[in-house]
Amino acid sequence: MSAMRGAAAYGRGASAYSRVGVESGVMSASPHQLIVMLFDGAVASIRAARIHIEAGNTAEKGKSISKALDIVNNGLAAALDAEQGGELAGNLASLYDYIARLLLAANLHSEVAKLDEAERLLNDIASAWREIAPQAQAAGG
Repeated sequence: MSAMRGAAAYGRGASAYSRVGVESGVMSASPHQLIVMLFDGAVASIRAARIHIEAGNTAEKGKSISKALDIVNNGLAAALDAEQGGELAGNLASLYDYIARLLLAANLHSEVAKLDEAERLLNDIASAWREIAPQAQAAGG
């Protein structure tokens, strides 16, 4: 029993350490880096959901998809500035809405193909976002 308690304590400690690492990364990140972190988090959640679908773990699939949805809706879409972003921000808002609908359908029907499409779209946007990093940094962002 002592070894099990030790392992549980280690797990809690590792989890806390991981959270501190993520929080430290967030606190020191530029706005551009924060958006990259959101893309990475959404894609990681989608990949986890795919694994849970394949394993038949419905509850964990739902949690992973909910996390991805939260990142897309309350992170990426919420960060858009329609005033400064103009047409591009509007197009991204529509794309994020489409991705959210893909995720909802994937959750409802356990469709890996919908997850694949959502992941591909997020990776495409993230790739473009990463390419503008040097310009964002040069401009002071």
